[in-house]
Amino acid sequence: MDPLVSGLALIAMLVLTLGSGVWIFAGLLLVSFAGLHFLVGMPMARVFTIAGTITYRSASTWEMAAVPLFIWVAELIFRSSVSSRLFRGLAPFVDRIPGRLLHTNVLGCTLFAAVSGSSAATTATVGKITSKELVARGYDQNLAVGSLAGAGSLGLLLPPSIAMIIYGILAEVSVSRLFAAGVLPGLMVSGLYSGFIMLMALLRPGIAPAGHQEFVWRDYLRALADLAPVVALMGIVLGAIYSGIATPSEAAAVGVLAAFGVLALLRELSWELIRVSLMGTVRTSAMVCIILVSASLLSTTLGYLHLPQELGAAIGAMNLDPLALITLLAAFYLLLGIFVDGVAIIVMTLPMTLPLVTAAGYDPVWFGVFLVLMVEIGLLTPPVGINLFVLQGLTNWPLGRVARASVPFFLLFGLAVILLVLFPQLALWLPNQLYGA
Repeated sequence: MDPLVSGLALIAMLVLTLGSGVWIFAGLLLVSFAGLHFLVGMPMARVFTIAGTITYRSASTWEMAAVPLFIWVAELIFRSSVSSRLFRGLAPFVDRIPGRLLHTNVLGCTLFAAVSGSSAATTATVGKITSKELVARGYDQNLAVGSLAGAGSLGLLLPPSIAMIIYGILAEVSVSRLFAAGVLPGLMVSGLYSGFIMLMALLRPGIAPAGHQEFVWRDYLRALADLAPVVALMGIVLGAIYSGIATPSEAAAVGVLAAFGVLALLRELSWELIRVSLMGTVRTSAMVCIILVSASLLSTTLGYLHLPQELGAAIGAMNLDPLALITLLAAFYLLLGIFVDGVAIIVMTLPMTLPLVTAAGYDPVWFGVFLVLMVEIGLLTPPVGINLFVLQGLTNWPLGRVARASVPFFLLFGLAVILLVLFPQLALWLPNQLYGA
């Protein structure tokens, strides 16, 4: 069967299966098994062998190991006074900004993304801390969930990014330059999100209830004391990473130990807290990890169908000018991001697309940032947008409602891509300053 026809058949099966209301991971597995057996023509015994191999490989990666540890840090914070201290500490500083505590989603995800390198871990962790607090305080639920979906995806862009490490290895590009290149675009996306929240708060003041007190200098001092546990925790984890003491995955374990230390100083550490937080960690981690493993199997199925390679070859045969080429590649990656997880997109398509963009005159470091931005957009697009699944599990909302809430932030990501294409120095200026042109 022609690869494009097979790909369309697989997409149709995926839409029908997920639209029927089955569990997300079950739908992904069912479509993957059906695709490998009926479209690729594999014997079912071979399908089960491949599924076992992919499951083991996906579940045993270092990135996957970091997810439950970072979620445990979130559970410890969430089930202690540290989360409420975070909101008390931020309240005076964001009270005069339109949108008020909604900005904690963006700020929290930006900070945590610079710790974890994983979008799934960032979304699950910050979502555990902020989602219920914002709803309890009367903030607009759609904007709260949508901003979490968008800002949570920054884990792939801000260093230490697992996706950029993979790109650097495959493209033979300096990972240090890639990390530096992701900083300004990541901060730009955060700024766009906060700007949108401020605009919405000005147009619809009811989405962010007004505070009930005037803050004086003593309140700011108390706020700094309330923020100290979180700042200390972030400082320890970031310090472990950027000093070279620990890798991002190892830093997750450092974060757990640091959380224990902070809670011990606050006299809140107890066996009951450890037990309850571990149970919550198991539930959330199982939800996140089984979806990631299922998405990896679906990506493998598409790889056997040669769909990404066929699309990439078709684009190369068009002989487009640079701007038209990058526009078409953006549409290509947007389409793939709907159905394939980000790391698989990079691995499967880079051998085809990187020669095209370098021949057109684009810097491979710049293209790495562009590619990661496009992969991040895929995290917000159903039916296999990982961030949407994570938030569906946290909120118990239908997937469609989570997707609708994330639409404005999906569009802002698109605006960030346009700005990156129009102003390449957004990605290239910092690495050129640090490491030379």
